[in-house]
Amino acid sequence: MSTKKIVITGGPGTGKSSIIEELKRRRHICFDEISRQVTLEARENGIEQLFLSQPLLFSKLLLEGRAKQYTEADTYKNTSVFLDRGLPDVLAYMDFYGSDYPESFVKVCRNSPYDTVFIVTPWEAIFQSDNVRYETFEQAEQIHEQLLNTYKMFGYDLVHIPFDTVKNRADFILDSLNL
Repeated sequence: MSTKKIVITGGPGTGKSSIIEELKRRRHICFDEISRQVTLEARENGIEQLFLSQPLLFSKLLLEGRAKQYTEADTYKNTSVFLDRGLPDVLAYMDFYGSDYPESFVKVCRNSPYDTVFIVTPWEAIFQSDNVRYETFEQAEQIHEQLLNTYKMFGYDLVHIPFDTVKNRADFILDSLNL
């Protein structure tokens, strides 16, 4: 049995990271979202919003970071690894913002399959903007649709996580995977 790579994706502010934190609390192996790290590092270098000023560079850094997480997940043998967003998220966001990207981005996504992809629908009751998340709720809904389209383009059947408490959402994921 090899490592099972499981993505939890969705638009901004949908509760993905809270679910990942709950799974970590339950001792599951999880990889955090890296876009905040990339954004904060750019700010330290004087670039307020790297995605807005240099979308291709930002996306390249995200793709590289997620590819590294994908490879690192393989070091955990005979278990399930949860990832806060997957490689196709990069393409979905680029498409949403109308930014071009090289074919190599598509190739990386095609050559790095995930076992299961869960998606969280935007939920206005929990949505919050902050100093890194600048999208509106309406944009979050549009990004959600782009994520659905992008993952489907790569042949994934997405599992929709229902609106519920963080604990119940984590239970839903684990029950769906028989973990």
